[in-house]
Amino acid sequence: MSTAATTTATVTVTGMTCGCCANSVRDEIGRVPGVTAVAVDLTDGTVTVDSAAQLQPDVIATAVVRAGYAVAD
Repeated sequence: MSTAATTTATVTVTGMTCGCCANSVRDEIGRVPGVTAVAVDLTDGTVTVDSAAQLQPDVIATAVVRAGYAVAD
């Protein structure tokens, strides 16, 4: 029996201040092909993304921008 590998990445997102912000970011990143889970931590502004495929940082950053926020450098 084989198991699929999961890739995890964590990025810091600037500008998120409330649950609606978190939901917007979660929804946009969740639309990225291969993404299986998105967890947002408003306390430290991080977003952790699990994916069944290799995560490309620019694809995640584009999704964050579509939600109206930015990925910290």
